[in-house]
Amino acid sequence: MQEFLQFKDVTYFYQTKESEIHALNKLCFSVNEKAFASIVGPSGCGKTTILSLTAGLLEPSEGQILLDGKPIAKNDSRIGYMFQRDHLFDWRTIWQNITLGLELQKKNKDAQKLALAEDLLKKYDLYNFKDKKPTQLSGGMRQRVALIRTLVLEPSLLLLDEPFSALDFQTRLKVCDDVYDMIKGEQKTALLVTHDISEAISMSDRVIILSGRPASLKECLDLDLEGDTPLKKREASDFGKHFENIWRNLTSEQIIKSP
Repeated sequence: MQEFLQFKDVTYFYQTKESEIHALNKLCFSVNEKAFASIVGPSGCGKTTILSLTAGLLEPSEGQILLDGKPIAKNDSRIGYMFQRDHLFDWRTIWQNITLGLELQKKNKDAQKLALAEDLLKKYDLYNFKDKKPTQLSGGMRQRVALIRTLVLEPSLLLLDEPFSALDFQTRLKVCDDVYDMIKGEQKTALLVTHDISEAISMSDRVIILSGRPASLKECLDLDLEGDTPLKKREASDFGKHFENIWRNLTSEQIIKSP
């Protein structure tokens, strides 16, 4: 399969009032096209920094980041970002929230884009709620709305920064299945940052394991678990083996979350 996202010897430094921080050190990894990859590592190792670099919000101090063979640009339209919070505006309807990105890009009268928004709402069982306000939706539904808002812009790569962390455990399991189904259904490439090892294994084709700061690659673990949803994959016979492998890799790095 084609290497769609490539980190090539990426090093990153940033300044604080006290000193220069070495965040990433010659980091190398790749994500194949239409694959779902997760990044795990100790708290503070630079996982969110990696997403910011991938989104073009930061520039590497050294090295190169390529998407489909081309360098990442600032505000790169090929990339969509899904944050920890859904960031829906409570005074706007679901339809107005979903089309917000189109408004900002002055594409809110683009018939093709509006048709896509409508199709996605219907496809993922939210069309009947399009005139509701976010406060009238459950946490899981809000996350689906936030993802549709991103998908309407038709990015090639989706970045997910712990998007389930604000949800209770039961809702989190259901939303993981929903988001996975949507991303796979729309044939997008995805890169997820998470502290939850079980979440990383159950959602991913590849788990990228980082060292402590300055972060470098410890291991890339390729997965092919039984099951067609993250919840089913948690029941796979190899799940415990992979969990133990990642846990062992990260024990010395003091990862803070257990299953």
